Amino acid sequence: MNAINVDNLTKYYGDLLAVDHISFEVKQGEFFGLLGPNGAGKTTTIRILTGLLKPTSGVVHVMETDVVKDPVNVKAQIGVVSETTNPYLEMSAWDNLMFAGSLHGIPKKEREERAKNLLKLFGIYKRRNERVEKFSRGLRKRVAIAMALIHDPPLLFLDEPTSGLDVQSARMIRELLRRLNERGMTIFLTTHYIEEADMLCDRVGIIKDGKLIALDSPENLKAANKEERVVEASFDKRVEGIEKELARLPAVNRVKKHGDKIQLYTDDPSEVVHGISRFAEERNLRIVSINTLTPTLEDAFVTLTGLSSLDMERMEQIGRLRRMRIREA
Repeated sequence: MNAINVDNLTKYYGDLLAVDHISFEVKQGEFFGLLGPNGAGKTTTIRILTGLLKPTSGVVHVMETDVVKDPVNVKAQIGVVSETTNPYLEMSAWDNLMFAGSLHGIPKKEREERAKNLLKLFGIYKRRNERVEKFSRGLRKRVAIAMALIHDPPLLFLDEPTSGLDVQSARMIRELLRRLNERGMTIFLTTHYIEEADMLCDRVGIIKDGKLIALDSPENLKAANKEERVVEASFDKRVEGIEKELARLPAVNRVKKHGDKIQLYTDDPSEVVHGISRFAEERNLRIVSINTLTPTLEDAFVTLTGLSSLDMERMEQIGRLRRMRIREA
């Protein structure tokens, strides 16, 4: 049985087409990711799947229930953590979970047992009686996820769960999600952090301009991009404009700076390695490191969407404008 079935889902906001006839399924126990820049349709899709929005057309079943016809039954079987979800700051972590459990009609004794187990799992049981306003952003996110799990749902929706978190907090959230999935929970994740989806997801869908343009496992998406390889090199001295110079080497398709390293994308790694050696000799540079890398999920994403890092930044800006239009609609 599938946890989610989506057939020809479409959503308009006035004349704005936010989701464009997409279809996919999510298996029970699967960790599924929906990738794309802000404004691509990820958040609209997850809001429809969780019963917060009605689609313009198409059919959506969550846990074998029609979301439009029976949203109450769907909401009883899912947990939802959006990018803006926050616990009540004036309440303690314990009281937040007690309150969330009461909304689901869970008896007090059972509520207390579940809250205790969740707070221990999330590493905040010792601070359960502190007001959440004293917590860091990462701890608040953990409380929010625990609240979404208090009624023991088989399916958890997460919209940008690590957005704005520091590295340590984001790593902790990802580890918690892995453990929940290992226990059999189906997780639906939307994110524009491509590396995060690569680390967590069994399968990912890539959405652009409301259209689902790819759907497969991260490894299969990388393998589809295997014709282009990456040669990564670093030198002992910084050279102004080195990216442009290296881009002119034979067999180099494009160049990207990655920290103190330069990544050269090519269909002929051997030719590029020789070219780098000649370049270093001519410029009196010493090669500190040189490696041939396999394609990443980000590389596959760029190939499929045509979006560079600069394009992604622009799409983020467009996404913010689109959300403003949606709120005003």
